[in-house]
Amino acid sequence: MFQDFYGFTEQPFGVTPDPRFLYLSPSHREALASLYYGIDAGRGFVALIAKPGMGKTTLLFHLLQRFGTSARTVFLFQTQCNSREFMRFLLLELGCELQDQQDLVTMHEEFNRCLLQEARAGRRFIVVVDEAQNLEPSVLETVRLLSDFETPQAKLLQIVLSGQPELADKLDRPSLRQLRQRVSLLSTLTPLSHGEVERYINHRLLAAGRPHGLLFTARALEMITELSNGIPRTINNICFNALSLGCSLRRKTIDVDVVQQVAADFDLTSVRSGPELTSFDPHAMFLANATSETLPLAAKKASAPARTRSGELMNAQDAHAYLLEIIELLKSKQSFAN
Repeated sequence: MFQDFYGFTEQPFGVTPDPRFLYLSPSHREALASLYYGIDAGRGFVALIAKPGMGKTTLLFHLLQRFGTSARTVFLFQTQCNSREFMRFLLLELGCELQDQQDLVTMHEEFNRCLLQEARAGRRFIVVVDEAQNLEPSVLETVRLLSDFETPQAKLLQIVLSGQPELADKLDRPSLRQLRQRVSLLSTLTPLSHGEVERYINHRLLAAGRPHGLLFTARALEMITELSNGIPRTINNICFNALSLGCSLRRKTIDVDVVQQVAADFDLTSVRSGPELTSFDPHAMFLANATSETLPLAAKKASAPARTRSGELMNAQDAHAYLLEIIELLKSKQSFAN
């Protein structure tokens, strides 16, 4: 492990949604504030929709921590289920004892009892449904009906729906119009900019016990931004592999050549089961370090090798120039074919 080599007290780029490692970019901070306000104001339904890997789950765990003991919270992620299974998951998270063949009506009554109990104790009741894009429309309707538990003065239940953009597609269906109308606040997360990627990485390094000091060079950070498209989960994967490789090479500083090698190792074109690519994607070719077998043969013959004569990987500038040359060759080839 590279933790001792680089002076970490724990893994800086782990795969678990640990709120201690949450980096609040402007969009993350805005989403957190919106969700907190929606729950605190008793709006009933709020939603968080963003692309995969943007840190939704980590943000939600941080949100629930902020309410502490002032709320009863349930976090559900088993969303590939029917309505009966959903209610069972919900009640089991509350610690309720259930019979094997308990019907929906009985489970709703048990859930209502739990809601009233928490209301009498003066605590909020918050249910977070993660990966909500997987819920069938009938289950989403079941979730909507849960919000009907209320008193004349206040909602007894606050529901947070979190999911990928497919959730927005479902909420936009005419059949789910009533649910969409009840979602009073909708938040999203945007990819990190170049400056935010650097701050994100440094934040996680510091949280993992790394003292201040250069670990990733400016060129390495630039390539990580390009390869990851600012997606936090992808940044974590690249950095973890870069540190693992850097440790094996005994590199105290991660430069662009290490990140290039990681990008080449992540290339899946050599192990794909399907046919070769039929269109040219400059970004995908950059990830593959311009050595993929999917390049046309004419382009391979006419272009420079992907590595220098000494066998070393090209730097970022040379690799970019190399790709531009290939693009021009492919355009010429396409024009000739036409």
